Amino acid sequence: MALTNHAGTLKTFWRLIESYGHQPEPLFKTLLLDINLAEDPNARIPYSKVEALWKATILLVNDPYLGLKIPSCWHPSAAGSLGYAWLSSSSLKTAFERLIRFTRVITDGAHFRIEENNDEFSIIQSFSKDTSDIPEMVDAQLALLVNLCRLNYSQNLNPLAISFTHSATKEPGEYFSFFRCPVFFDSLTNKITFTQAQVNKILISDNPMLAQLNDQIMVQYLARLNDNNLIEKVENAIIEQLPSGKLSEKSIANSLYMSNRTFHRKLQQSDTSFRIILNNLRYELAGKYIKDSSLSLNEVSFLLGFSEISSFSRAFKRWTGSSPRAYRESH
Repeated sequence: MALTNHAGTLKTFWRLIESYGHQPEPLFKTLLLDINLAEDPNARIPYSKVEALWKATILLVNDPYLGLKIPSCWHPSAAGSLGYAWLSSSSLKTAFERLIRFTRVITDGAHFRIEENNDEFSIIQSFSKDTSDIPEMVDAQLALLVNLCRLNYSQNLNPLAISFTHSATKEPGEYFSFFRCPVFFDSLTNKITFTQAQVNKILISDNPMLAQLNDQIMVQYLARLNDNNLIEKVENAIIEQLPSGKLSEKSIANSLYMSNRTFHRKLQQSDTSFRIILNNLRYELAGKYIKDSSLSLNEVSFLLGFSEISSFSRAFKRWTGSSPRAYRESH
């Protein structure tokens, strides 16, 4: 199944790229990413787009410690209600339990589990099947978790240890400087370890009512996400394949690991069809692309998956009653 990610992460990358003295807009445009989606608390983007954004940013800034810089460009609002529920948790342990329960609010691509004994508490991170191995992404996720813990507990909080499955950089000193604890590379797991005393300490930020309110918001969000999951996944798959010129109902069904018959039946059960979703999505995207004066009409046609601009023009006139050129001039 197609994996998705909360769109709030776009704002973090925008700030990160700016912090290196680069303009984010050209990169976002190349990857067909709309920064305005970050303002919509319900918006999600294909996880593959997040991976592409990571890879493009890594090439752009050329910094092996890129992942460790993410916390300075990140705000808890980028995690939606999970960020606020974390900040109002009674202890780091309850915060981590929330993370495990509600990770899907942020992403389908990563997972977390807890390991503990009488003395130690560890949070272990892993990725979903068929995701890319991007060490900088692992660095960022563990750095964000430690940063969040320090926001709740104290900036003086130091884990017992950090471990990474990836190898060390030539100069790993920045890892020790950021985490302020022993750091192990080429390990079996990506893991942060604390003492039981650290994770069970009652925090001054404890706010049960606020935490419960955000829990309810997340439960409702995930319920809606599950209800709309198929249509959203179809839309994400279409967006991925549109510029290829090879988009078809069969190609989308294959990307979702379904037979054509099963795919057709499931869409019928949702009172829609592949053709309806495709037309609605093209109409929505056309309205955005046509207003972007930096895109030629030929480029808009290509991005929407039309083999010829004449086909795009006919479709656009059917949607709006106006030709693409006349619509652009009037808007």
